[in-house]
Amino acid sequence: MQQAIALLDSGVGGLTVVKEVMRQLPREKILYFGDTARTPYGPRPAEEIIRFTREIVDYLAQYQPKMIVIACNTATAVALEDIRSRVRIPVVGVINPGARAAIGRTKSGHIGVIGTEGTIKSGAYEQALRRLSPHIDVVSRACPQFVPLVEAGNFRSSVTYETVARSLAPLKRSPIDCLILGCTHYPFLTETISEVMGPSVTLISSADETAREISTILHENNLLAGSDEVPVHQFFCSGDSKKFQEIAQSWLGEQIRLTPVVWQVPNIGA
Repeated sequence: MQQAIALLDSGVGGLTVVKEVMRQLPREKILYFGDTARTPYGPRPAEEIIRFTREIVDYLAQYQPKMIVIACNTATAVALEDIRSRVRIPVVGVINPGARAAIGRTKSGHIGVIGTEGTIKSGAYEQALRRLSPHIDVVSRACPQFVPLVEAGNFRSSVTYETVARSLAPLKRSPIDCLILGCTHYPFLTETISEVMGPSVTLISSADETAREISTILHENNLLAGSDEVPVHQFFCSGDSKKFQEIAQSWLGEQIRLTPVVWQVPNIGA
């Protein structure tokens, strides 16, 4: 059986990374776990996030994936090194790829970061950005109301616009020219965030850059899919399977219709 790339997230947010992996690496089998029963991770203590991430990785290990992608910024910030120390396969996070993309796009050297409370409190993006460019100016803001909107499938509405506008008001007064969407849920709100911030601010999603890093690591380790067989993807969620499947099918669109998918609700996170 073709070994899969395993991606995990606190909910549906990691589907933004899945979409890019499917586009860039269409022959690769995907295992995706959305911990929708315990979302959001942002307000939770670090010890709990590490425990949840370990549980999911242990569950996915039975399928013998060739790589683990922590497609959640909060879990990347808190649990990445812990998971790397526990497994023998490559483990990729989403923070460093997002930081690299922002450094490559900014012209003014002023970068904004929005994310969950956990991600912002960790300072992970500021550290990653300053490792790449020590004199960069970084402004960060937690937007805890965004994840519940996305998990409910409420991407475009007057309530969504008002919530986004209120949350981003302080950033509009800063001189940033790039805004990192430091949570994989946030690209679902790209249209509204872009509308609020205006055309002078470039939005940076780590999904595209993360997919490129996945491709590079698989190539370097001779792990790229060597078969022309159509992969059969597996999607797991720990909560409401109907809402999860509805959002996944809507977001992934044509890409998910091109390959067979098995939907499962595992006994974890209940």
